[in-house]
Amino acid sequence: MRPYAVIGAGPMGLCTVRRLAGLGLPVVGFETHNDVGGLWAIDSPTSTMYDSAHLISSKRMTEFSDFPMRDEVAIYPRHDEVNQYLCDYAEHFDLYRHYRFNTRVERVEPSGDGWRVDYCRNGRPETLECAGVLLANGTLHQPRRAEFDGDFHGERLHSADYRNADLFAGKRVLIVGCGNSACDIAVDAVHRATSVDMVVRRGYYFLPKFVAGVPTDTLGGKIRLPNRLKQWVDGGLVRLISGKPSQFGLPDPDYRMYESHPVVNSLFLHHIGHGDIRVRPAIDRLTATGALFNDDSVGTYDLILEATGYELSYPFIDAQHLNWQGDAPSLYLNMFTPHFDNLFVMGMVEASGLGWQGRDDQAQLVARFILAREEVAPSAKRFMDRVRRHCDRRVDGGMDYLKLARMAYYVHKADYLKALRRASDSLGWVN
Repeated sequence: MRPYAVIGAGPMGLCTVRRLAGLGLPVVGFETHNDVGGLWAIDSPTSTMYDSAHLISSKRMTEFSDFPMRDEVAIYPRHDEVNQYLCDYAEHFDLYRHYRFNTRVERVEPSGDGWRVDYCRNGRPETLECAGVLLANGTLHQPRRAEFDGDFHGERLHSADYRNADLFAGKRVLIVGCGNSACDIAVDAVHRATSVDMVVRRGYYFLPKFVAGVPTDTLGGKIRLPNRLKQWVDGGLVRLISGKPSQFGLPDPDYRMYESHPVVNSLFLHHIGHGDIRVRPAIDRLTATGALFNDDSVGTYDLILEATGYELSYPFIDAQHLNWQGDAPSLYLNMFTPHFDNLFVMGMVEASGLGWQGRDDQAQLVARFILAREEVAPSAKRFMDRVRRHCDRRVDGGMDYLKLARMAYYVHKADYLKALRRASDSLGWVN
């Protein structure tokens, strides 16, 4: 029997390999790095991790439910603790034997009723004929570069190039963007840079990592409120805890809570309030020595760092195979393409509080579907009929998510997990 190929050895790839192997399906994993960990393996050639990075969700809300992080691990673990956890996970579930490391996938193409995977392993080109392919290579590898009029003669980098605060020593720094990485890096910069300015073009909800001594993401949730009511209640609590962004010279969000990803950082507003970080509006154009902003103010800088996010990237496969529409593939449950019943996108999902267990739920569903398909179960055909009918249906819980590229594959956690359970149940019993 031809194997199924899983591309990637981060959290998504690891649980995918585990679930396929657990159902007796032959599986081969491909990983560019020489070990597991994905993004969290900071020395991986595809990692965009930096030295000060920690989880922005607490360990109990992030971990796989049947493989908890050790009690001695920090509540918000540093990147190396997270990477060790993933290595332990791979060891515990005997996943290393399924992987081909130091292997870069070059091309994935249909081949008969399966797929051909062309890859380069330790510098040598090879090919594998596979029964199916599961793309688990992550969503945070391809930097989204900003485009501005004008020309800056100083140093200009993306946050993907950032490793540690030594980069900022003695420099006048402008950071473009205000997501979680941007705020982390700005907090790093204030300790080394001569000055730190930050371009903030829209409003954000800012959350501390702890409230009353407990991780913020563990609060609430015991009673599920209607989604719109929860937005109102939680938005009010955020204003009570952190204040309005405009009190710190930042734009207030013009959207409801959860309609974009919040910033989780206990120190960013602290440094704004102490004048360590100066807020700037959008850039009108770059100048040789810095930037002209759209309020006609001017800044002079030695370094401009763009924390402008990442593009979804599956460079080894034609976008048409993935039913790509706009900023992202249009897939049933963010996984199943209407064009093939043996091609799956794993981990192309974001939601507040989804954690890695939500990804494992994805893996379990796909593994069950593959087994039903292998057994030519009628439920597999009915499932694919539903995929083709509903591939453009988004599990958004009625949320009006911002029209941003990174929100194109955002889902509502509770509704999404419920949809996964229903889909799994629809496949019936499989061996």
